[in-house]
Amino acid sequence: MNAHPLPEPRDRPARLTVGVVGAGHVGPALAASLRLAGHRPVAASGVSDASVSRAAALLPEVPIVPPAEVLARADLVLLTVPDDALPELVAGLAETGAVRPGQLLAHTSGRYGTGVLEPALRAGALPLALHPVMTFTGTPVDVQRLAGCSFGVTAPEELRLAAEALVIEMGGEPEWVAEESRPLYHAALAIGANHLVTLVAQAMELLRASGVEAPDRMLGPLLGAALDNSLRSGDAALTGPVARGDAGTVAVHVQELRRHAPQTVAGYLAMARATADRALAHGTLKPELAENLLGVLSDVSDARGRGGAGS
Repeated sequence: MNAHPLPEPRDRPARLTVGVVGAGHVGPALAASLRLAGHRPVAASGVSDASVSRAAALLPEVPIVPPAEVLARADLVLLTVPDDALPELVAGLAETGAVRPGQLLAHTSGRYGTGVLEPALRAGALPLALHPVMTFTGTPVDVQRLAGCSFGVTAPEELRLAAEALVIEMGGEPEWVAEESRPLYHAALAIGANHLVTLVAQAMELLRASGVEAPDRMLGPLLGAALDNSLRSGDAALTGPVARGDAGTVAVHVQELRRHAPQTVAGYLAMARATADRALAHGTLKPELAENLLGVLSDVSDARGRGGAGS
């Protein structure tokens, strides 16, 4: 349930025609959410068969047209392309005269604020950065997942009310992020979400290799508890051999990983050192044990650099 009530009718943006440029996983889901709030999706652009299929599933009867035509039809345009493609897209749309004065242009990149929309701003567009903090599947379930989802929002002062209203109408919770803080904000999310997927996938592979038949069932309760504890307690939730200073156990871990999954050693060492630093700073790891532990981590790292086992 949202902490923010829906804006009063006088504060809501007018019912808008909505276009999507880039029918990847994100755009159609956001447009579908806006449709539920009373806005009207009118056009989408997509190149691949997969993007066309996604748009058809989430936005039935909405035509697939070129990007310039999307802008011609829509009051609010969602630019939902990959980060690296966004600057060129915005510049191209502005140069060709596709941008209309007074048109709302909202991108969903976590990396950028509204500065990337400067070419469109010069053409009279109203810039918004609305980044949903959620992983998307490209299926209708994404619309449900937006309920309570945080959005990293950057907007000019005069558009803050409109940005907030749009996010709340999509079921989200606006979190204001300063323009200069967007890259750091996005890096934090990548560490938390993208790297988590890699860590979980590696853990599942290693459990299978050790003979565990249902690694997902084994990891589910453990990781759920670890996530809940860390969100509640931060560094106080640190447990395990690194936080305890069990240098011998860590050395055996590295030895086994070198034998069975050498591609995971670098990540294990990096995370072990980071965990040791945090546990030491928090007081969980005793200094006399930290010295032995960091010595082990340094020794195994040096051995790899000298061409030791698993190099």
